[in-house]
Amino acid sequence: MGGSRSEGDPTSDWLALVGLSESHEELGDLADALTSGGPPPPVGRSPIARAPMIIDTDIGGDPDDTVALVVAARRVPELALVITSDEYGGERARFARYLLDLVGRRDVKVVAGSDLGNSRLYFVDGLFPADVPKQSDDVVSAVVDVCGSVSGRIRWVGMGPLSNLATLQAERPDLVARLVVTQMGGAIKYRDPSRAEHNFRVDPEAAIRMLPALEPWLPTLVVSDVTFSEAMEITADSPIYQRWTHPGAPPWAKILQSHLDRWMERYPGSMQHDALTLAAATLWPGIRFARERVALDSIARMSRSDQGTEIIMSISADYSTFMTWLDSALHR
Repeated sequence: MGGSRSEGDPTSDWLALVGLSESHEELGDLADALTSGGPPPPVGRSPIARAPMIIDTDIGGDPDDTVALVVAARRVPELALVITSDEYGGERARFARYLLDLVGRRDVKVVAGSDLGNSRLYFVDGLFPADVPKQSDDVVSAVVDVCGSVSGRIRWVGMGPLSNLATLQAERPDLVARLVVTQMGGAIKYRDPSRAEHNFRVDPEAAIRMLPALEPWLPTLVVSDVTFSEAMEITADSPIYQRWTHPGAPPWAKILQSHLDRWMERYPGSMQHDALTLAAATLWPGIRFARERVALDSIARMSRSDQGTEIIMSISADYSTFMTWLDSALHR
């Protein structure tokens, strides 16, 4: 899911084989096998699966961010930093801080990132104590600290708009060059053709700027075409939700239940877009990827284009196995 494409690099070899197999119908099984888990980790570096992780999230809206953050806190010991995006006066960062503390991850720093002036899609007011302090808003310094902790690459898991990445690109492009980016966002066939996918639509300028800027490091996009599926939607009838209602459920589970209850006053359930993106960043093998070239129009709608930016893009996922993985990550 990243790395420069130099001669002898296994990522380059993987891309060449995928391209060959996908262009020959008789090699379809080979394409399936090759793309199922994405490209291999970069050569000559620590395995990317053990690299420090930064999560960039608009937590507090759709509960999928909250679910994903709990999973990361429980299952990714390398989680080092959480940056909030599409901020709501610093409240998303305060909520993330409280949630991480509940899960026992006080070691993970939280920084309040970009505030785009939006006041919608915030459902966690009152779900955390009033005395949770405001978090720092120095995104660049926080990323500098993470990058300074290791010599290799850093995992960046984008679960919101690309605003914070755009800030880094403007102020410290050398930091962006250190990132292996897995981003939830974009769609080839979005359900509303008049609009871009949500994460791109919230800050279209950032998406338009950052997609080509990331091309040298081959970003991975987990697109809405794959994540928008009722097969991985948590509702009040879901076994995962039912676990949160048990009397002995941990405090963080009660937060997840309350968050989802508020969300379901408006929507039928929460599709796990961001948890699937987190799974991709941890190299979970149940997602199929392919090399694509894509372009964004003036409002950040995505389409395939031979002259576009080269990315690794999700094309399918094993939803049933994913939901089993998610349940286990949350409750075992």
